[in-house]
Amino acid sequence: MKNIIITGIFFMTNVFSSEMGFDRVTGLSFASRSEVIASNGMAATSHPLATQVALDILKKGGTAIDAAIAANAVLGLVEPTGCGIGGDLFAIIWDAKKQELNGLNASGRSPGSLTLDYFKEKNITEIPYLGPLPITVPGAVDGWFEMHNRYGKLSMIEILEPAIAYAEEGFPVSEVVSWLWEENTASRVGYEGFRNIYMPNGRAPKKGEIFKNPALASTYKKIGMMGRDEFYKGDIAKKIDAFMVKNDAFLRYEDLANHSSEWVKPVSTNYRGYEVFELPPNTQGIAVLQLLNILEGFDLSNMNFASAEYIHTFVEAKKIVYEDRAKYYADPKYSNISTDILITKEYAKKRRNLINPNIAAKEFLPGDIKLENDDTIYLTVADSEGNMVSLIQSNYGDMGAGLTSEEFGFSFQNRGQLFSLNADHPNVYAPNKRPFHTIIPAFVTKDNKPWLSFGLMGGSMQPQGHAQILINMIDFDMNLQEAGDAARIRHVGSSQPTDEEMNNGGRLYLESSIDETTREKLRKLGHNIATDTNVYGGYQAIMWDEEHKVYYGASDPRKDGQAAGY
Repeated sequence: MKNIIITGIFFMTNVFSSEMGFDRVTGLSFASRSEVIASNGMAATSHPLATQVALDILKKGGTAIDAAIAANAVLGLVEPTGCGIGGDLFAIIWDAKKQELNGLNASGRSPGSLTLDYFKEKNITEIPYLGPLPITVPGAVDGWFEMHNRYGKLSMIEILEPAIAYAEEGFPVSEVVSWLWEENTASRVGYEGFRNIYMPNGRAPKKGEIFKNPALASTYKKIGMMGRDEFYKGDIAKKIDAFMVKNDAFLRYEDLANHSSEWVKPVSTNYRGYEVFELPPNTQGIAVLQLLNILEGFDLSNMNFASAEYIHTFVEAKKIVYEDRAKYYADPKYSNISTDILITKEYAKKRRNLINPNIAAKEFLPGDIKLENDDTIYLTVADSEGNMVSLIQSNYGDMGAGLTSEEFGFSFQNRGQLFSLNADHPNVYAPNKRPFHTIIPAFVTKDNKPWLSFGLMGGSMQPQGHAQILINMIDFDMNLQEAGDAARIRHVGSSQPTDEEMNNGGRLYLESSIDETTREKLRKLGHNIATDTNVYGGYQAIMWDEEHKVYYGASDPRKDGQAAGY
C-alpha cells in the first residue's frame, strides 16, 4: 500500500490532446483520468460514499453547504483517520446571491483550567502527541451549525441521516483508510475507548470489511434532533466533562459552553491575474500567499515542470516563507504581531532577493512549532445556484489524541500539541487560546467571479501543495485533474531538526516519477534528496467555467476519493 501512495504520477498517452497539459520537453501527460464535468452540481471528497451523499443532498434541494455538512459527517465515520466531530473545521464559502466570499474559523480553544505553569511545574518541555494534554475544544459541530444557520435549507437531521444510516448498518472500509487505520492503532491501543470503537476483533478493520459505529450514529441523532447546544451545553457536554475528569484531562463543560466559531474575512493576493484567497492566522493560509508573491517574480512558465530549475526556485521560496511561518503565525487575539505585511508585494520583493539560483540555502531562523504530524480531510461542493464551499476538517494527528469516548463514538483531537511552550513565542500555550493550525481551505476568483474551490490536505505540505496546484494550472497550463495528479515536491525544513541532515538545509522529498537526472542536478545545488515519505497530500477541487456555465471536478488518486456531479 505504501508504494502506491508515494508513487508520483506521469502517464504516457496518445489519447489526450495538447489541452491536457503535455510537458513541453518530455511529452508526458499528467492526468490519471478526465475531469468530471456537470452543470447542476458537483462534489469532490476523499471518499466515494461521502461524495455520493453530497450529491444526494443536492438533488433533494439542499444547498452546497448542506451537502458539505452531510459529506463531512460521513467522512467522520468512514475516514476517522483524518477527521471527526472531535476536531476542528475551517471553510471559505462563495455566496452566489451576494457575490461575496465569507470565511469561517471553527477551531477550538485550549482548556481554561490548563496553564503554562502546569507544564513548567511538571518539567514538560513539549506538549505530548497523545493523551489528555493536547486536547482542545472540538469546533466542528459548531462550525456545521454556523454554516447551516446562514446557508442551509434542509433540516440538520435530514442532512445527518445518511451518515447515521452508514454508522448503524455499516460500510466497507476503503484501501487507503484501512492502511492508515492500521498505522494508527499501535500507538493508541492502550486507550480503552479507542480499542472498543476502532479495533473490533482486536485490530483495525481490513480493506473491504464492514465497520459499524452505532455510538456515533446515536451522537449524530442527538445533534440532528436537539441542535448545536446539545453538544456544547447539553447532556453530551456534561458527559464529555465527566469523561475528561475520569481520564485526567483538562477540558471541561465550561470550555464547551463558552465555545464559539468566528466568521472572518479571507485574505488574498493576486497571482498573475487570479485572486487567491486563504484564511488568516491562526491558520497557515497566508504561507500560500507569501509563496505565490515570491514566485510571481520568476518566469515559471519558461521553466520545465519537474525540472531542477523550477524545483530549486520553489523550494528556496518555501524555505524563506516557512521561516516567517514558524516565527509569527499564531492566534491574533494573543499576539501583538501583525501578519498583514507578510503578504504584501513589497515584502515579497525583499525576500525574493535572498534566493540564490545556484546554491541551496542551509541556514534557517529557529522555530519550535511542530508541523509534520497531521492528517485531515478536505472537501468541496457546488450547487445549482452557484454557491460553492471549500471545507477542511481534521483531528490533527491522524486519529487524534487517543482518548476516545466509547459512549459517543469519536476521538478527541490533539491539536494542542502545536502550541509552543516557549514563553516568548506568539504561539505559546495559554488558556482559552486557539493553537496554530495547519489546515487551510482555498478559493480563487477571476475577474471577481468564482473560479476554483480547492484544498490539499497534509500538515505542512498544505501551503506547498496549494501553491503547486495553482502553478501547475496557471504557469504550466495543466487542467484541473492533471494539476493534482502531477508529481509533487515537499520540503521539510530545519525548524524541526531531528538529525544532522535536517540542520543542513532540510530534506527535499520528490515523488518517484521525478527522474534521476533532475535529482542529481538538485544534489549538486546542495539539496538533500530523500524518498521515504508518503505525505504528499490529498487534493480535491471544483472549478467553475463561466463561459459554458458548468462545473469541473477533480479528485486525487493518492486517496480513496471521488469527484462527481449531475
